[in-house]
Amino acid sequence: MAEPGDPKKPEDEFDDQIGFCSPESVAGRPVERAPKSEAVHQAPEPAPRPEPEAADLPVSEEPSPEPETPPMSEPDPDPAPAAAAPAFVSRAERRRALDEEPRDRLTWALTIYALILFAVPTLGFSAIIGLLAVTGRTVNASPFLFSHYVYQQRTLWIAAIGALLALILIPVGLGVFVLFVLAVWTLARGVAGVWRLKNARPISNPRTWFF
Repeated sequence: MAEPGDPKKPEDEFDDQIGFCSPESVAGRPVERAPKSEAVHQAPEPAPRPEPEAADLPVSEEPSPEPETPPMSEPDPDPAPAAAAPAFVSRAERRRALDEEPRDRLTWALTIYALILFAVPTLGFSAIIGLLAVTGRTVNASPFLFSHYVYQQRTLWIAAIGALLALILIPVGLGVFVLFVLAVWTLARGVAGVWRLKNARPISNPRTWFF
């Protein structure tokens, strides 16, 4: 370190580095700029990010309100069982039901049974008339008369088909036997139908082949 009064040398001018300020140090030193070739490559400043538009912003979805569960209603009490229909119908009740039927319809049903019974003496002629008379009678008929009309139709149709089959079998000797069985069967069904109609009884199974 130089003593006071000694001549100063250029290399001794570092007082500004240890805390002493001289007029030369206060005046400042020229800053040497580095050449362009040696300049440090600075990264370009990043471009400002565009602000998101309102349409791009996430929309907060509010939870939809849950449907209210209706209060559970108490189950309805079991309905009372329907009363079963009586298995037996007295004769008076059947007669009362028969009296409620129109007289012309009862007369018509009885007339068709008569044509069925006369089918054998008339060689089937009355059966053809009865078949034409009963056709279409089931429309708007009561359950009682409906069963008799269906029974009459099946009797007449089966008798007609049986008679045609008997005529075909006559050359082989079976035609007469088929005609005899068919005549007995037709008369039996006619009598059974008249008896049920007079006693106000419906035909339990009008589509049966028997009685």
